[in-house]
Amino acid sequence: MTALPAPAPTIASPRLIWGIALSLAAILWLWGQTLAPFAFEYPKALQIPAARWIGGAITWLVKEASLGPLAFSDITRAIAALIDLPYRAVLSLLATGLLSGEGSSAVQLWPPLPWVAVVGLMALIGLYAGGLPLALTAAACMTFIAVFGQWQSAMVTLASIVVAVPLGVVGGLLIGIAAWRTPWLDRALKPFLDLMQTMPVFAYLVPILILFGFGPTAAIVATLIYAMPPMIRITTLALQRVPAEIHDLGRMVGCTPRQMTWRVLVPSAREPLLVGVNQVIMQSLNMVIIASMIGAGGLGFDVLNALRRLDFGAGLEAGLAIVALAVTLDRLSQALARRSRGPRPAGNALHRHPYLAAALALIVATTLMGQLIPAIQTYPEAARLTTSPFWAAAVEWINVNFFDTLEAIKNAILLGLLIPVKRFLLSLPWLAVVALLALAGWRLGGWRLALLTGGLSFLIAATGQWEKAMITVYLCGIASLIAMALGLPIAIAVADRDRAWTITRALIDTLQTLPSFVYLMPVVMLFRVGDFTALIAVVAYAIVASIRYTVLGLQGVDPRLIEAGRAMGCTDWQILTRIRLRLALPEILLGLNQTIMFALAMLVITALVGTRDLGQDVYIALTKANPGNGLVAGLAIAFIAIIADRLIHAAAEAQRRKLGLGGPA
Repeated sequence: MTALPAPAPTIASPRLIWGIALSLAAILWLWGQTLAPFAFEYPKALQIPAARWIGGAITWLVKEASLGPLAFSDITRAIAALIDLPYRAVLSLLATGLLSGEGSSAVQLWPPLPWVAVVGLMALIGLYAGGLPLALTAAACMTFIAVFGQWQSAMVTLASIVVAVPLGVVGGLLIGIAAWRTPWLDRALKPFLDLMQTMPVFAYLVPILILFGFGPTAAIVATLIYAMPPMIRITTLALQRVPAEIHDLGRMVGCTPRQMTWRVLVPSAREPLLVGVNQVIMQSLNMVIIASMIGAGGLGFDVLNALRRLDFGAGLEAGLAIVALAVTLDRLSQALARRSRGPRPAGNALHRHPYLAAALALIVATTLMGQLIPAIQTYPEAARLTTSPFWAAAVEWINVNFFDTLEAIKNAILLGLLIPVKRFLLSLPWLAVVALLALAGWRLGGWRLALLTGGLSFLIAATGQWEKAMITVYLCGIASLIAMALGLPIAIAVADRDRAWTITRALIDTLQTLPSFVYLMPVVMLFRVGDFTALIAVVAYAIVASIRYTVLGLQGVDPRLIEAGRAMGCTDWQILTRIRLRLALPEILLGLNQTIMFALAMLVITALVGTRDLGQDVYIALTKANPGNGLVAGLAIAFIAIIADRLIHAAAEAQRRKLGLGGPA
C-alpha cells in the first residue's frame, strides 16, 4: 500500500486575509484609544516638518541660490521677461492694439484686429481643416462670444492660450523625446508627472508668484506646469509605439540619430502627437480662472468676479464664452490632426497658398473698413444680449417658492448621511487605515503597490494632515458614489440609442468644459455655504466621467456575445447585468477613477464655500502667501489621488484578466 502524498501548502484565501485584517482594525478602533492612543493621532513630536522645509527651500532659492554670477531669482525674472514679450505682442494684436505708454495714460496708436476679422480667420481655418460645417461651427462660436459682450475678455484669454500652447507643446515634445531616449529619465519623470497632474494648481501658485512675480506671465508659467504633462506622456508613448519596420527603414537609408528622430519617427507619430497638442489646448483653457487669480485677467477674471458678487447670469455667460472658445479650438485642432496632406498645387504663391492669401486679404479689408464703420471694428454695444436678469429672477423665484423644501432636503442629507460618515471616518485610527491600504495594494498589485499606497498614506499622517485628509476623503467618496449612482442609469439608457447619446454627449462635453467655478454660484445661492453645497457642486462636475466611461464600456461589448445570450433565452435584464455590465466593468472602474479625480479637483474649488478639508488649507495658504503649507496640503491631495488611481487601475487590470480581455485597461 503506497502512502498518499502530503497535501501542498496553501495560501490563505483572500476572504480569510481580509477577515483577519478587518477584525484587527475593528479591535483597534473599539479599544485602542486607551491601549494605543498614538494610532489615532500621530505623535506631534514625530511629525515631519515638511511645510517648514519647503518654505525654507523657497526662501533659499529666492535669496541665496545662484547659478554662477546670476542669482536664481534673476534667472526666473529673465524667463518671465522672455515669456512676456510674445504675450504682449499677441495681446496687442487681439485685444489692446498698439499702445504708447502704460496704464491709464496709454494712447492707442493702432487698433487690434477687428472682431469680424477674427471670426473670419477662425472660419477660414475651419474651412481649410474640415470643410464648410466646421467653418460655420467656428464662426458661430466666435460670434456667440461677441453677441454676449465677452469679446474683449475672450481675446485676452486667447492671447495667453496662443503663447502658452506652443511653449507647452515644444517643451512637452522635447522632454518626451528625451524620456523616450533615456529610460531612467522616463522612470524618474513619472512620479513628477503624476504630481503635476494631481496636485491642485492653487498649491503651487504661491511659489510661482514668488519666483516669477504677479501678472499674466506667472499665469502662463502656472498653465505650462498644468498643461505640459499630457504632451510629455503622449510623446513618449507615441515614439515607443512607432513600428520597428520604420526604425529599420531609417537605418537602411543611413539616417543620423537626429534625422531618425525629426525626419522619420516624429512624422510617423504625427497623429498621436497632434492629440497631445489638443490636450495642451484643453488643459490651458481649464486654467483660465485660476490663472486670473494671479493677474491673467480675461474670461477667468469675469467668472471669478461674478462668483464674488453671486451674479450667476454674468458668470454663466463668461463660462459659456470659455466653452465656445474651447469648442472652437478643440474642433479646429482635431480637424487639423485628421487632415491628410495632399499634393501641393502648382502655380504662383496665390495658387499655392489660397487660404493664407484669403486671410491676409480679410485682415487688410476689415482693418481698413473698421476705420470707417465702427461696427466692423467692435461689436456694437446696442446689439449685445444678456441673460443675467433672467437667471437672477429664476434663482430668486426658486428661493421664494421652494426655500423650505430645499432646506428640508439639505438638513436630511446632512443629518442622515454626511455628518455620520464624516464622524465615522474621523474616528478611524490612522494606523489601521494605512495598514489596510497597504494590504489592498499588495492584494491587487504586489509589494510595489503596497509600498506606494502604504507609504503615501503614512506621509499624510506624518505631516499632520490626517484629519483634513479624512474630511476630503469623506466628501470625495460620497460625491463619487452619488455621481456613479446617477451616471450609470443615464449611461445605460443612452448607450444603445444613437440620437440620445449624441444629445447627451454634447451636454456632457459642455459640462466638462464649463469652468468649475460656475457650478458653485447656483448652489451657493440656493443652499448657502457648507458641506452640502460643496457636495452638490462636486457631483454636478464629476458625473460627466461616470457617464462617458460607462457608455464607452457598454458600446465596446462584442455584439456576438449579446446575440449568444439572447439565443440562450436570457431576458433583457439578464443580458444587461450578466453580460454587458460585467464585460464593461473594467471601463466602469476607470470611470470611477476619473470621477474621483474630478471630485478631488472640484473639492479644492469648494474651499471657497466653507469646507474644512485640505482644499481650504491650500486656499488659505494662497491668501497668506505661505508656500510651505500650501504645497504640503496640495501634496496630501495628490497622494489621495495617486492612491485611488493606482488601486482602481490595478482592480480594472485584474478584472480584465479575469474576463479574458486583451490589451491594457
